[in-house]
Amino acid sequence: MNSLNVFSYIKPELIALLAIDLVIAIILLSAMRLVSGLWAKVNTTEELSHKDNFAFGISMAGSIIAMGIVLTGAITGEAANSYLVEAIGVASYGLAGLILIKVGRYIHDKVSLNKINKVEAIRAENVAVAIVDAAAVISTAIIIRAVLLWVEGINIYTLVAVLTGFAVSQTVLVAVTRIREKNYASNNQDASFQEALQHGQIAVAIRHAGHMLATAFAVKAASYFLIYEPTSIVTNLVGWISISLIMTVLIFILNKIARHIILMGVDTTVEVDQQDNIGVAAAEFAIVVSIALILTALMA
Repeated sequence: MNSLNVFSYIKPELIALLAIDLVIAIILLSAMRLVSGLWAKVNTTEELSHKDNFAFGISMAGSIIAMGIVLTGAITGEAANSYLVEAIGVASYGLAGLILIKVGRYIHDKVSLNKINKVEAIRAENVAVAIVDAAAVISTAIIIRAVLLWVEGINIYTLVAVLTGFAVSQTVLVAVTRIREKNYASNNQDASFQEALQHGQIAVAIRHAGHMLATAFAVKAASYFLIYEPTSIVTNLVGWISISLIMTVLIFILNKIARHIILMGVDTTVEVDQQDNIGVAAAEFAIVVSIALILTALMA
């Protein structure tokens, strides 16, 4: 009886709004398959079911998860004034997220991993490159979602704020990739991090994926400290960059301490970089992401 009483309070208008949100969400999630195919210049059905290209499947899965994350920022659960307003709002945020995910992937292709042709590598079933690609789009989506929840309303200032947050996210993600490259070279006699990925070292890819996701949570934490001021574009930009860098450094330090304690007696450089030990890499992934999640929760 109690459950029936609960359902009696649900208004038909709310059910209709939820239906609208779900329909738009499914359409946009489906669109990510099309976008992934266009990006890789392949027939998605051929790659997934006939060639059994695991790398393409991982890359596409990252895109779908990224779209889902962005949509959680657009679908807040608050009833709009009308069905049309709700549909336009969710679709606008969703399409903006899809475009930014695509732009973020382009930046990652041309700047972060500028020595790798990711499209060719994924078509050639390079799982390591696919893992990094998926982590990159998911990291971008986490930050876009944080900005969508931070801003208020839909206007030109909202667009500027979202683009500002996106620019900060890509800057920090590129910086972290360069730092990881230098760290890899210093630990492996100047060996190339990007060549390791090109050669299919999955352990290296998993560890790097963890650092990218942790960085995304660091940038996300900036939204907890900044008050949304539509006209304060420069202040917003400086605030996002400053707090993001501080949080990234803090996560790096805490991760280093935690890794030495949790993986005591394990030479992670030898195991991951030289022996391609996926188990140790997974543990490193879990540690850095857990540290980022905990620190972000504390900041909130």
